Amino acid sequence: MLKECGTLSITNEGDTTLKLVKTKSFANGNVYAFRTEDGFLVETTDTFLPFYTQDSLNRKHNLLDNDNLGDRSERWMIGVSVMSGCPVRCKFCATGQMKKWRNLTTEEIVEQVEFVVNSRSEKFIDAEEHKINYTRMGEPFLNIDNVKRAIRIISENYPGTHHYVSTIGIKNSDFSWIDGNITLQVSLHSLDEKKRNWLIPYNDKLTIEELGQVRTNSFRKTTLNMTLVDETDFNIDTLKKYFDKDYFFIKLSPINTNIISDKNDLGSGVIKYTNRR
Repeated sequence: MLKECGTLSITNEGDTTLKLVKTKSFANGNVYAFRTEDGFLVETTDTFLPFYTQDSLNRKHNLLDNDNLGDRSERWMIGVSVMSGCPVRCKFCATGQMKKWRNLTTEEIVEQVEFVVNSRSEKFIDAEEHKINYTRMGEPFLNIDNVKRAIRIISENYPGTHHYVSTIGIKNSDFSWIDGNITLQVSLHSLDEKKRNWLIPYNDKLTIEELGQVRTNSFRKTTLNMTLVDETDFNIDTLKKYFDKDYFFIKLSPINTNIISDKNDLGSGVIKYTNRR
């Protein structure tokens, strides 16, 4: 459970809009819950890993080699929400228990980063990789203007930041701005169209075939994230048919079990690794 913290301002500047209400620490970082001025909840994470885990493409996995978790001088990752709640309602996402949602403003996205950076003695830009993951609550391409403005501000404040933007693939999205240090992640989860539509019950999204046509100008390949519910969700023939290995690589993710995944009888999924407490 998140620890109750009372109500604390994010910085001392006096013009912030988020208030810290809960926090939880784990082996390689922290998770924070904030409340907006109009009562919406926001989740932010502050994590770190050894630098060698960045090379998951060549290593073929992202597992730790030993018990050394590294520190914030290596890979320092801040996970931000772009919404409070989410209208997508993925079948294994805990955000689905929230009854309401709204887009966060540019300022509210940036403030999450500023809180984490200002709460640590280490300097964010001194990390070998300093990275913002747009992977907590919300669909970035349903709040795209604020996300893009936040990326510009963060990049100006912290040069060299790697931005990692995760999407289900909203129809008619413009991916041309994904370039340089901005990387795209696509939530695939199943290579069966019917099953994917059940797992991600949002109608206005790209099909599997359309996702395979997505191209970016990022320094890195587009990630295909697959939180596999069962082995039938993976089909190598479909994967080869639609996703060119020169543009995509696969990330297999575990289900972080929660009230929503349990409600949908998803169990722990195919990947059994769990986060260290």
